[in-house]
Amino acid sequence: MEIFKEFTFESAHRLPHVPDGHKCGRLHGHSFRLAIYLQGEPDPHTGWIRDFSEIKTIFKPLYERLDHNYLNDIPGLENPTSEVLVKWIWKELKPLLPELSALRIHETCTSGCVYRGD
Repeated sequence: MEIFKEFTFESAHRLPHVPDGHKCGRLHGHSFRLAIYLQGEPDPHTGWIRDFSEIKTIFKPLYERLDHNYLNDIPGLENPTSEVLVKWIWKELKPLLPELSALRIHETCTSGCVYRGD
């Protein structure tokens, strides 16, 4: 069984490795939407894999680093594509959420990335 919890955050970035003149090379922002997926068997007593409020508490420090910040200034996010960003979030969360099975990030309504770990 798999559960998910979604979060939104606003961040600015620019992509330093795109060709000259590419619009993503300029400073711009996104309303990111992140879904954190956890997989496992529900606990027989509680009936859940993990309390959603616990997921929110675990994600809060990352949220505070990402929301309303310039991603390029965060170590490891110097080239903050969706692919790089979702792998970075995975590395931060996996030690705290061993049930983590996937992350889905949307940088726009129609574009995003899914990551299922290494």
